[in-house]
Amino acid sequence: MPSTSSPKNLTMPQTLYDARIVEPESGAALTPEQLARRLAETDVVIVGEYHGHQGSHLLQSRLQTALHRQQPRQILSMEQFNLDHQPELDRYLKGETGETEMIEDAAAWDNYRASYRPLVEFARQKNLPVIAANAPADVVRCVGRKGPSYLDKVPESIRQAMPSEPFMDTPAYREKFADAIGASHRDESTMNDRMENTYKAQLLRDNTMAARVLESIGRYPGHQVLHLTGTFHSEDGLGTVALLKQRAPKLSVAVISPAFWPATDTRPPLDQNQSKGDFLYFIQPLPDEFKDSGREREAMKARFQRSTSKTCD
Repeated sequence: MPSTSSPKNLTMPQTLYDARIVEPESGAALTPEQLARRLAETDVVIVGEYHGHQGSHLLQSRLQTALHRQQPRQILSMEQFNLDHQPELDRYLKGETGETEMIEDAAAWDNYRASYRPLVEFARQKNLPVIAANAPADVVRCVGRKGPSYLDKVPESIRQAMPSEPFMDTPAYREKFADAIGASHRDESTMNDRMENTYKAQLLRDNTMAARVLESIGRYPGHQVLHLTGTFHSEDGLGTVALLKQRAPKLSVAVISPAFWPATDTRPPLDQNQSKGDFLYFIQPLPDEFKDSGREREAMKARFQRSTSKTCD
């Protein structure tokens, strides 16, 4: 039976930088170094994150270095770069461009310097491959608007770099996605056309990341992959994880998932988070973005308008 008591050596995260690693079954606390030793022979280590959370990113960096000490042949695979920008990322890793040039040319995320710079710099200093693992953003957006047939319009050079089966699926993931977008979007076991296209866009991301991880293993045999992704793509063994296992059943994969430790509790909420990953790391919740629901709606509307400014013709 899983432990429901808080281990004596596990304390509440004190700052947003803190993360407490836990083995869900036993409730035992682990340091990044102890976790790395446990994962030394694992083919693919997937660390889910809450995008922009300092605790997630510091934990990723500490685990990256700890894993490297166990297995120096390491690949850093990142959702945060799209595969069509791999050449620009490679030029930076080779020292041919500066950081600002890379950020602009490779369309790095806005929080690159604060969140991902330490990971990429460690890989660059150690001469390790960094894989731009995500599907092209414009393609994902247009599949979400127009449906899977949009892939017929994608330039052949890009289409060839994407998975041959871009919409592989699992029933549990479909159910999780439907729950996430709200029951109002569901009609019994099906989703309406708009939400179905949105789901296909999500699958395109997951299938692309799974395929890119496998390609990197084929290109760099004997290497361990450290893949960074938003937790929805990996927790509960779904999304990218399930598709990776479908494509390569013999591959060993470990998932490290984040969970929030409520500010009012002295014990980590293991019971409701136990299934999220092979290992968990507890972090402080982030501050609420909005208290005013009207301002939140306006902000979401503005974000949506920005995302729809480009056409898919």
